[in-house]
Amino acid sequence: MKIAFYSTKPYDRIWFEPLGKQYGYEIHFIEFPCTRETLFLAKGCDAICIFVNDHIDAEMIEVLYDMHVKGILLRSAGFNNVDVKAAEDKIVVLRVPSYSPEAVAEFAAAMLLTLNRCTHKAYNRTREFNMSLHGLMGTDLYGKTAGIVGTGRIGQAMIRICGGFGMKVIAYDPYPNSELDVEYVSLEELFRRSAVISLHCPLTAQTRYMIDRKAINMMKDGVFLINTSRGSLTHTDSLIEGLLQKKFGGVGLDVYEEEEGIFYEDCSGEIIEDENLARLMTFPNVLITSHMGFFTREAMEAIATVTMENAHALDNGLPLQNQVGACAVKE
Repeated sequence: MKIAFYSTKPYDRIWFEPLGKQYGYEIHFIEFPCTRETLFLAKGCDAICIFVNDHIDAEMIEVLYDMHVKGILLRSAGFNNVDVKAAEDKIVVLRVPSYSPEAVAEFAAAMLLTLNRCTHKAYNRTREFNMSLHGLMGTDLYGKTAGIVGTGRIGQAMIRICGGFGMKVIAYDPYPNSELDVEYVSLEELFRRSAVISLHCPLTAQTRYMIDRKAINMMKDGVFLINTSRGSLTHTDSLIEGLLQKKFGGVGLDVYEEEEGIFYEDCSGEIIEDENLARLMTFPNVLITSHMGFFTREAMEAIATVTMENAHALDNGLPLQNQVGACAVKE
C-alpha cells in the first residue's frame, strides 16, 4: 500500500516511519498542504493522509476518485475539513476518534491558569529582574462555576480537571450523557452562569459561530473563554468587540478560524496580513497558541497507531470502525 502524507513535519516521521515499515507500507512524506494544486503528488497512491488544516472539497474528491485513491486517512478526530457527503460511495474517510483526550483538556486548563494567574507575563518580567506584582493579580478558581460545552471524551476530561480545582461544573451537550455526574443546562444558561467557559465540541453547521455577539452579551463580565476545539466555533469580529468592551477576564485560543497557512508554520519573518489575528495579539488578556493542545508524546503515538490501523483495515478489507459517514455530526 502506498500512502501520500500531506502537511508532514519532522515530528510526524518519528512515529509514522517505523509503523510504515512495520506494516510494509510505502509512505511518501509531503511537506506541502493538500490543495487542488498538490493533489497530483498522490498519483499512484492507494490513500492520502491529511491533517486538520488540509481541506478536501467535492472537486478534489472527484480528482482523487479518478486517481483510484481508496481512502482519506485523517490524523485527527475532527472531519469538518472533508466533504464527507461527496466522498460517500467513492472514497472511504477514516479518522482518529480519540487519541489523548487528557492532552487537550490539560492544555485547556493550562491556558486558563496562565491567563488567570498571568504566569506568562510574570515569566517575561522576572527574566529582566522586574519583580513587581502590579498587574498580575488573579482570582481563585475554587468555588467558581465552569461551563463545559461538549461532553465527549475531551469534555469529560476537562470536567474532571475542573472538579479537581473545586469548581462547580455545569455542561451543555445536545446528546447528554446520563452516566456523567454533571449538571446539564441549556447553552444560554451555561453562558449566563459560568465564570469559565471551555469549548470541547466539533465544528458543525449547528455549532459554527456559537460564540457570537448574542452569546457574548449573555456572559458574565470578567468571564474566561477557552477554545481548544475549532476556530470557527467563535465569531472573531464579535470576540474582538467583546474584548474592546472589556467583557472578558481572559481569552485562550489554541485555534483560529483563519489559521490555515499560519498555524504550524514559522511566519516570524513575514508580515501577517490577517488584521483580526494581528488585533487579537494586541490584547493583554488574550493568549493565542498554535493549535498544539494535542501535542504530547502519548497523543502523537496514539494518532500514528490508529491512523496506520485504519490503513491496515482498509487495505485488508477488515471492518472500518473509524469510518466517517455523511450523516456523522458528533465526535
